[in-house]
Amino acid sequence: MAYGLIGGAGVGLALGGPLGALLGALAGHALDRLLLAPAPRPAAFSVALIALSAKMAKADGVVVPAEVEAFREVFAIPAEDLDAVARLFNLAKQDTAGFQSYARQVAEMFAEDPDTREDLLDALFHVAKADHALHEKELAFLEEVGRILGFEGAAYARIEARHVRRPGDPYAVLDLDPGATDAEVKARWRALVSSHHPDRLAARGLPPAALKLATDRVAALNAAYDRIARQRGLP
Repeated sequence: MAYGLIGGAGVGLALGGPLGALLGALAGHALDRLLLAPAPRPAAFSVALIALSAKMAKADGVVVPAEVEAFREVFAIPAEDLDAVARLFNLAKQDTAGFQSYARQVAEMFAEDPDTREDLLDALFHVAKADHALHEKELAFLEEVGRILGFEGAAYARIEARHVRRPGDPYAVLDLDPGATDAEVKARWRALVSSHHPDRLAARGLPPAALKLATDRVAALNAAYDRIARQRGLP
């Protein structure tokens, strides 16, 4: 099942909640060419990413071309559908619903699927850092979305560390205590690289363009391990 972008009042009603209301407002401007699986759960991911990206842009105050291109890397959008996606993006910016309501709906729908919730947060980071800068308001926005999606404390730090360089990052990326043994570091690195392989992301239904998310994750894991290995003199 692929995450297609979805339009039309019918699917909006099936989705329900603030995301369904947003989608229903596009009645008459359907995105059917992008529709691969008209089901509420894929719709929730697709529309939530658009809506939360729009709210993040509003918090930051500006949308730069690089951020638009980053969004297109997550969802392969044909040129003929860009106007429809832009309408949904602008509707979300103007919508009176706060970003928290969108995030809460996704958290509820994917309550038993932490991988998909992590996919969404990673996708938002991918868009936010497209201009090679993560602004304070964007970081605050992402941290709050992460909290709502169930990623707080070390769980959020692990995800953030893949995108933001902070002291101690290598261990945060691998979700390890700095006191871990060499064997524990190597075992953890290998397990994470295996679990975040692009094939795993494809199996969860994201389109081929979104595999950049998995590629970026694996690159961050490898970079973290390389830093630790250099610090410890590991072969």
